[in-house]
Amino acid sequence: MKKITTISKRPDPATLFIPPHDCSRCPRLVAFRESWRAREPQWHNAPVPSFGPLEAGLLIVGLAPGLQGANRTGRPFTGDYAGDLLYGTLSKYGFARGEYAARPDDGFSLVDCRISNAVRCVPPENKPGTAEIANCGFYLRNEIAAMPNLRALVALGHIAHDSAVVALGGKRAAYPFGHGCKHKLGQLTLFDSYHCSRYNTNTGVLTPQMFHKVFAAARAELRLV
Repeated sequence: MKKITTISKRPDPATLFIPPHDCSRCPRLVAFRESWRAREPQWHNAPVPSFGPLEAGLLIVGLAPGLQGANRTGRPFTGDYAGDLLYGTLSKYGFARGEYAARPDDGFSLVDCRISNAVRCVPPENKPGTAEIANCGFYLRNEIAAMPNLRALVALGHIAHDSAVVALGGKRAAYPFGHGCKHKLGQLTLFDSYHCSRYNTNTGVLTPQMFHKVFAAARAELRLV
């Protein structure tokens, strides 16, 4: 009897780092997402995909979508104050082109830069749980592996920093978070910044000048390679 060889189909690489629209990994986030789908059916209300070319040399890692920002619009940091500061800074250092108008259809684009989040779904009170962060680490790790020209990362906040370190195979204790710090993990460089939230800027924890300095360092790093 002739043996039949079965050839398994390779999965689409995109599925390894893009959560499905109805991702079910985190029950608490699913319940929160469903409640907002019922309340605001025109909003995105789903895992927010990364923004920017996969061939980029710089990856920015945020915390999670803002409820009325990315969770509403479907694009990272779009529609809230954090996006105003972030996208203005990216334009200043040549990582973006066009005019940011806080809408996903504004024609604004990123240059050699990509933005993702440690957690892809909006969490209640903007506070993801430990298990939720770990669940989404799967997607961040695979996204980093899928970026052929990646040279540097900027982590916005402590959770983003820890998620990036783990995704890069490092031990969190060996790479402590600190605004303005620079870490080498293999061939990649990780820069730390306080998150560009309205709370941090209003309280003086983060000033635009402090934020600009981090991206100036990232730009200089990319010029070296």
